[in-house]
Amino acid sequence: MTEKSETEQVKQSEWSQQWTMLQDNELFLFKDWILPNTLEDFRGKEVLECGCGGGQHTYFTAPYAKSITAVDLNTTEIAKEKNKKFDNIDFIEADIAKMDLGKKFDIVFSIGVIHHTDDPDKTVDNLKRHVRSGGKLIIWVYSEEGNGLVKYGVEPLRKAFLKNISRKTLLGISKFLTAMLYIPVYTLYLLPLKFLPFYEYFENFRKMSFYRNNINVFDKLNAPQVDFISRDRIGKWFDGNEFRDVNINAYKGVSWSGSGTKI
Repeated sequence: MTEKSETEQVKQSEWSQQWTMLQDNELFLFKDWILPNTLEDFRGKEVLECGCGGGQHTYFTAPYAKSITAVDLNTTEIAKEKNKKFDNIDFIEADIAKMDLGKKFDIVFSIGVIHHTDDPDKTVDNLKRHVRSGGKLIIWVYSEEGNGLVKYGVEPLRKAFLKNISRKTLLGISKFLTAMLYIPVYTLYLLPLKFLPFYEYFENFRKMSFYRNNINVFDKLNAPQVDFISRDRIGKWFDGNEFRDVNINAYKGVSWSGSGTKI
C-alpha cells in the first residue's frame, strides 16, 4: 500500500485511507498533549504543524494563530477540506524529515507523528531547524515505557496478518476489538489495580465515545510503522544546549509530551 514520492520517504496510503474514513475532534486530548502550553500560546503566532494528518489539530489552532503552515506527505487534501473555512493556513505536501521551508516559526508542533517516521531522530533535528530563537517546539509521541504489549504483541500480529487486508475490513476488526475492550475497562479496570497495563490509559477510554475509542484501536492496527520513544531519547531531543524551559511529561503511562523554548 505504498508508492514512492519525490522524496526518500515513502508515501503511505494507510494514512489517507484512515483520515478519509475517520475524523478526530477530541479537543481535550490535544489540550492535554501540548501541556504546559495552551491554545492561547498560539495566539498571533506563525505556526508550523508537522504531520497534519486529517487536519484536526490544524482546526483547533487556526482560530488562534496568525498563520499556519501545515505539512504532510499523505493527507494535505483531506486536511485542507476540513479547514476550508479558514484563510490563514497553507498546506504543503512534503516529508517533514527533509523539508526546507526557508523560514523559521514561532511555534513548531508535531502531535502523534514523529514515531511513525522512518527516522524520528532525523525528523526532530529538521523540526528544530525550523524553530526561531525564542520560539517553541512542541511534540507528542508514543513512549517505549508502558507499551510492551503493543510493541511485542500487537505489532508482530499487525505485520503478520493485517498489513495487506483492506482498510474497510480492518475498520470492522477494530470496531469488534473496541467493543471487546469495554468488558475489562468497565469491570476489572474499575478496581484500584494500578499495576494493570494501560490502567491510566483506560481512564481516557471511559471519557470518550465508542467512535473515538475505535480511532485509537484502528490507528494501532493501521499504522505502517511505529518507533516507540524512550524517556532518555526524548530528553536528548530537548538538550539544554538548544532549549530552555523544557518540559517532558508522561501522559497516561503510554506517551511523552515534550516542549521547550529554542535558545
